[in-house]
Amino acid sequence: MKYTICVTQRCNLRCDYCYIGKHDISLSADLAHRIVNFAYRQTPAKEKIDIGFFGGEPLLEFHRIRDIVCMIEEHSDFSPERVEMTVVSNGTLFSDEIACFLQEHDIAYGVSCDGPPAIHDMFRCFEDGRGSGELVKETLQRAIVAMPATMVNAVYRPQTFHLLPRVIEYFSELGLRHIYLSPDFSAQWTADDAAKLPDLFSQIGAFHALAHIRGDHHFISLIDAKIAVILRGGYRPDERCRMGRGEYAFSASGFIYPCERLIGGGGGDGHCIGHMDTGIDQNRPACHPAAREKTPLSCTECGIQDYCMNWCGCSNYMSSGSYNRPAAFVCASERAAIKAAYNVIQIFDAKKHGAVLFPHFTGEFAPGSFTARPIREKEGVCLSETRPLAGKTPRD
Repeated sequence: MKYTICVTQRCNLRCDYCYIGKHDISLSADLAHRIVNFAYRQTPAKEKIDIGFFGGEPLLEFHRIRDIVCMIEEHSDFSPERVEMTVVSNGTLFSDEIACFLQEHDIAYGVSCDGPPAIHDMFRCFEDGRGSGELVKETLQRAIVAMPATMVNAVYRPQTFHLLPRVIEYFSELGLRHIYLSPDFSAQWTADDAAKLPDLFSQIGAFHALAHIRGDHHFISLIDAKIAVILRGGYRPDERCRMGRGEYAFSASGFIYPCERLIGGGGGDGHCIGHMDTGIDQNRPACHPAAREKTPLSCTECGIQDYCMNWCGCSNYMSSGSYNRPAAFVCASERAAIKAAYNVIQIFDAKKHGAVLFPHFTGEFAPGSFTARPIREKEGVCLSETRPLAGKTPRD
């Protein structure tokens, strides 16, 4: 079960594409205590509890994070094997005290950074318009010394996506090895943009493969997540969207949302499914299984639907306005990512580096016996062949 706690909706940046409304409000100790109890009560005994500290900028309320961590660890049902915690920051606030606390409590640390300062500063600036890229770079350099597993997440938009290979190289040069890439699905993507994705993702896949062959292992979400899905034969039920029943996000005011990307202003409007005072309203659309669990009609005849994130409710909503309808760009992005990952599998197989893939799956393949199985469309078209993007997003 996944729980995202919006510790504060205050932020010292004004990123152009941010989906969280900025307000001078932070989570009270009472609400925090009730959210922690909710998480333990809501999670089945055999499931892990994944708690993320979010914002605004959560480290503006570092003292509150410390309090909540104490609440989590002092709960009668706490066990370090069961509970995982993460802080996602904009990278402008960092100190030895923060690093020591995160290490001491085994809290994963992630930074939102869109690439080198010249790219990052296009959309991620302070309130007065100053770029934050140089400060974030300094934070990343300090963080990886103290916490080598520091994660970085880059958002890409129509203005920057063609620079993704350079973004990956930049992170690698800084010493980062846990790299996540996230498209801004709410942007106005075009069919021309989508047509460029296969080549860009292929370049990222080639970088990934060559780095691994050199022994310099990188985790790049765009590639590694799809490799795991391909090797397992598709997404497992527990990996698919569980918003509103296996995933919850809490605004600083105590309102409950099905996903952190749907919090918005955090005041109970839009996608809200309840409040800590009143509980969850199971009749809200975002909470109802029909909003997410059926295969989108546009995907039923697609031969690679099992490997596709067409089930991601928030991505679908941001791109098409419907929880259950992926826009054309989502389709193109998923196809390009699946193809790039499959090509990496073939490279590892040809170079006899199949052992690199063992962590991506469990139980299906024995060491030394890996062979990439071709993935084909139902109509017999091999994935390595291209298929034109059908249609455009509603905003095109």
